[in-house]
Amino acid sequence: MENKIYYDYDTLLKRAFSQLPEEVFKDIRFEVPLADSIVEGNRTVIKNFRDIAKVINRDIQFFAKYIMRELGTAGNVEGQRLILQGKFNNYLINSKIKDFIEEYVLCEECGKPDTKIIKEGRLHFLKCMACGAIKPIKLI
Repeated sequence: MENKIYYDYDTLLKRAFSQLPEEVFKDIRFEVPLADSIVEGNRTVIKNFRDIAKVINRDIQFFAKYIMRELGTAGNVEGQRLILQGKFNNYLINSKIKDFIEEYVLCEECGKPDTKIIKEGRLHFLKCMACGAIKPIKLI
């Protein structure tokens, strides 16, 4: 007669979890870099603006337009940078970026950043590719 070893479910589950890499258990996969800004005279330069737009997967002009509207100023994108007319501190810039992400990037239902802005007729929606939720949004 053969000797068979039977494992209970909990033992097998613990064994499976112990063999997974640590990265699997990390909850944070969406990290937006903080704005790297400096004031030059009467202008504020966000040096890593294009990198931030790339991480949040949004059109750089749309993103820049939002930031300029929220700060009540004019500006333009030059290469990696966004140049704003006026003096703005890093805290204010980062809070406006956070507001943009909450309104135009993160899904309201599941909280994931896997969203796209889609147009149906004259209306625009934020559609989540992870859970399928759709939320109407106002374009800038």
